Amino acid sequence: MAWVGDLGLTTQSMTVGIVVLLVASVLVGLAKTSVGGLGLLSVAVFAAVLPSRSSTGVLLPLLLVGDVMAVRSYRAHADWKALWRLMPAVGVGIGLGTVFLARVDDIVMRHTLGWVLLGLIVMQLGLQWRRSRTPQPVPAVAAPATLINQAPIAPSTGEVDHAPGPALEQDPRPHRAAYWGYGSLSGFTTMVANSGGPAMSLYLLSAKYSMLGYLGTYSWFFFLVNAFKVPFSVGLHLIDLRSLSLDLLLAPAVVLGGLLGRRLIGHINQGLFDRLVIVTTVLGALNLLR
Repeated sequence: MAWVGDLGLTTQSMTVGIVVLLVASVLVGLAKTSVGGLGLLSVAVFAAVLPSRSSTGVLLPLLLVGDVMAVRSYRAHADWKALWRLMPAVGVGIGLGTVFLARVDDIVMRHTLGWVLLGLIVMQLGLQWRRSRTPQPVPAVAAPATLINQAPIAPSTGEVDHAPGPALEQDPRPHRAAYWGYGSLSGFTTMVANSGGPAMSLYLLSAKYSMLGYLGTYSWFFFLVNAFKVPFSVGLHLIDLRSLSLDLLLAPAVVLGGLLGRRLIGHINQGLFDRLVIVTTVLGALNLLR
């Protein structure tokens, strides 16, 4: 397993590092189907075990595995008009993120990840405060699914109606500036830190989506965006044969986490768990800033 060492794990820490990454990969799957707050924690864990640039490249294909699971559940409920309107702005954000990644070394990347994680935690707390003061188009159990490129959780029954339905509860849609503001911010943060969820969630809330419209649009958005990022990540050498070899080892853990998430969602004390996730993520972000 010398290729693992090439990614930044030392021989002494290789076994422990692989075990930690397997656990973090289970968290990626859980974040896609149940406890969204685990998303940023997974980013912090990967960045702590691997060099920051390598962690970004290893994590992206694993997110795509989870995205496929989410899209299968909510494929019939996306607002495609909104998705196509968002894509130009997202492309600009991804382009800016690509330029940034091409110009920084691993130390700057590590610090950037730390600050991005802290910033997204602040955004997440603001999002929760906003939800607490307004009627919710999305059920409370879906609220934590804003911390990473992940689909929101499934209903507690695990059953999803695949018959197409209205994505929006009411009009009007957000102003055009919202597409560019939220879209470009989501594109930049997803490229730099695989963490475009908060900006996208704020956009969807402002658009007054129905529950399934939220779930479907969110799921398809990150599946398309993460797939779009792959060539850029390959060009930056974030994804290569070594990282993909590690992904093959970790991908079953993502699937396991996704399946566990569907079974556990009805048995989680969401409020307490969200607070624990925020605290541990802040600690992980501070570790990256050392």
